[in-house]
Amino acid sequence: MTHWFHRNPLKATAPVSFNFYGVATTPAATKICNDLRLSRIRLLELFTDLSCNPEMMKNATDLYFSLLQGFIISVDNSSQESKLRYIQNFKWTDTLQGQVPSAQQDAVFELASMGFNVALWYTKYSSRLAGKEDINEDEAKDVHRSLKIAAGIFKHLKESHIPKLITPVEKGRDLEARLIDSYIIQCQAEAQEVTIARAIELKHNPGLIAALAYETSNFYQKADQTLSSLDATYTGKWRKYLQLKTCFYLAYAYCYHGQTLLASDKCGEAIRSLQESEKFFTKAEALCKEYGETKGPGTTAKPSGHLFFRKLGTLVKNTLEKCQRENGFIYFQKVPPEAPQLELKANYGLVEPVPFEFPPLDAHWTPESLAAFDLTKRPKDESAKPKPEEEVKPLKEPDIKPQKDSGCQIS
Repeated sequence: MTHWFHRNPLKATAPVSFNFYGVATTPAATKICNDLRLSRIRLLELFTDLSCNPEMMKNATDLYFSLLQGFIISVDNSSQESKLRYIQNFKWTDTLQGQVPSAQQDAVFELASMGFNVALWYTKYSSRLAGKEDINEDEAKDVHRSLKIAAGIFKHLKESHIPKLITPVEKGRDLEARLIDSYIIQCQAEAQEVTIARAIELKHNPGLIAALAYETSNFYQKADQTLSSLDATYTGKWRKYLQLKTCFYLAYAYCYHGQTLLASDKCGEAIRSLQESEKFFTKAEALCKEYGETKGPGTTAKPSGHLFFRKLGTLVKNTLEKCQRENGFIYFQKVPPEAPQLELKANYGLVEPVPFEFPPLDAHWTPESLAAFDLTKRPKDESAKPKPEEEVKPLKEPDIKPQKDSGCQIS
């Protein structure tokens, strides 16, 4: 089943040379610096490489982060931080606030910012895969897994690394709790979309599908509410996506709940549930238009023309007509004025983030290699301010649009 997901732009960063002339006093120390520079460049290249897969990304991230850890943690497993933590300035933009960068002379800021981009890459990889016309079962599992990995990375950054930053995170920046929480919840909701599609494909119990759809709608609503106190200039488009998905999955929930009621000979209530489904589908349709018209960071698409959207509209219409026919021939039940209360709880299929940990320290980091960095040799006039030549160029992301799936088959 083809999916469509909104995606914000990747973070961009200034080049980092890791050239500590005079400070790195041995070949071993210089090699660590060179490896850091090259592995960082390689990782940044992979973010926009369409041929990159999760295995390639994991190998590249493990190499860079295991080397970067030497700038953050002690090499002797003590609780002390590395003496190199504040030696290098790092400069990053944000996903929402355009190309306005922020800088910190702190390796933890680099770890959190690059880790954030890695999580974003997993969401973008899953989106590309999920948008294929002919997605198979293994690819669907890959989408599901990638979204859970992304949620796990965001959660780990929020809980274990961002609190260690010396400079507090500014309001509306990527590393702020509200944004991180919204990314986590969105990943969980989108992974559950894959679960729902699978449950529909295998013709699972309508009650289970309704419950999963209701929980997914609640996830999207929670993500939207989390962003509500932030500047709409930056979050407006993203929030339209979350709102349309909230309505879309409420429409799904009422549609399948109606099928459950019809199977229990409650045809009048089933009709009312389907009418509510129709109402939320119409609302989602209007939000699709608003999403397309809203300016702001993120992907450009017309979700109402996408197959996943059109399929639900047809399903709601056909199921409502079926219920009305059955009621006219068999049940003759009154249609309640109030929609049924959805008090649905899914016992299966709910998504939790995959626990994430950064890799251990690279083997090249030893007490001897760390001692070879002589901080007394740093230039006296070195300033924490970013150098003017450290220009932050936006990452050239491939313009990935969902492939048009007509829903037609030639037999």
